Amino acid sequence: MEFLTETLGKRVHDPYMEESMGIWIAGPIIVGSGPSGLATAACLKSRGVSSLILERSNCIASLWQLKTYDRLRLHLPKHFCELPLMPFPSSYPTYPTKQQFVQYLESYAEHFGLKPVFNQTVEDAKFDSRCGVWRVRTTGGKKEETTEYASPWLVVATGENAEEVMPEIDGIACFGGPVLHTSSYKSGEMFKEKKVLVVGCGNSGMEVCLDLCNFNARPSLVVRDAVHVLPQEMLGISTFGISTTLLKWFPVQVVDRFLLRMSRFFLGDTDRLGLVRPKLGPLERKIKCGKTPVLDVGTLAKIRSGHIKVYPELKRVMQHSAEFVDGRVDNFDAIILATGYKSNVPMWLKEMNMFCEKDGFPRKPFPNGWKGESGLYAVGFTKLGLLGAAIDAKKIAEDVAVQQNFLKKARPQHC
Repeated sequence: MEFLTETLGKRVHDPYMEESMGIWIAGPIIVGSGPSGLATAACLKSRGVSSLILERSNCIASLWQLKTYDRLRLHLPKHFCELPLMPFPSSYPTYPTKQQFVQYLESYAEHFGLKPVFNQTVEDAKFDSRCGVWRVRTTGGKKEETTEYASPWLVVATGENAEEVMPEIDGIACFGGPVLHTSSYKSGEMFKEKKVLVVGCGNSGMEVCLDLCNFNARPSLVVRDAVHVLPQEMLGISTFGISTTLLKWFPVQVVDRFLLRMSRFFLGDTDRLGLVRPKLGPLERKIKCGKTPVLDVGTLAKIRSGHIKVYPELKRVMQHSAEFVDGRVDNFDAIILATGYKSNVPMWLKEMNMFCEKDGFPRKPFPNGWKGESGLYAVGFTKLGLLGAAIDAKKIAEDVAVQQNFLKKARPQHC
């Protein structure tokens, strides 16, 4: 339909429509310019569908560019992490660095001509059932202006890691030293010769401890919950790759038993290091609980050698010290919270039939969580990382393209 195809990104000239609709977008509005948002926009464009990407930060992939530590690399081989329609350069190593991944994303955006509108924070998005459109209100720009966009489709691409999780810890306000989230941690250089308590034993917490060791700091790791630690590779082959191959032929419980036996062979008994394994196997736990196993990149060796101490759950924090639930007390110069991130969808999306208000994830698990009602979509919430985002981006693009082709056959009614 001409009205839809000719007014992408333009103000509607009809006075009534302009007042009621704001800026009309003929294609989907995508909230978030991380890998998920970029992948969706590229897949849409490959099908002849334009889109508008709204980004609250001043760059694409702001989590990667602004909130990750310097030594970060992709934990999975690059071919599991590439976005649709464009592979990584062959010159990249198996596990690209943070800088290489960001460069890949920038090249991806340039290749597909993706130009997000930066510094636009979505305050709210709601479906107007009378007009059959999504209204998205943003603030931003130099004057913090308010802008309203409207489109038949809304793609939520803010992802699983939109906001830092800041736990409530008794007494932490009285600590007296630096307390920071891993989103603010760049390297261990500023912590040389310091005793640092790292709270959280996921991939970030384990890798930050390793980084601190490399800068001659003295880290300690708080392990509150049971955790699976797997070798990143087995005999030179990615553990993730082995798992995905075996899952094509065997039940998840069988694959889990194999992974645990091989992990014990390569890593030893992690229980003796204070890293108690959960009852559910690593893959089954990932599927049922969304808990990602840790891929060891050298941290366990530092724990065994005594360079990293392991403590149980924190009981309370005191001035430059901490007490743990087993009664031990130790002194520290700094605390780093490796407590992860959370979705922020409930903060701005006003239609929560598709998303759970508690955790901000789609109510339907993968592979059915990508599509909601009334033109609402989600990408980057599969708990399967970049691989899951790529799968959903392709589905969304195909679905929207079919709908837009149908809409072109009819002229829209004015609201």
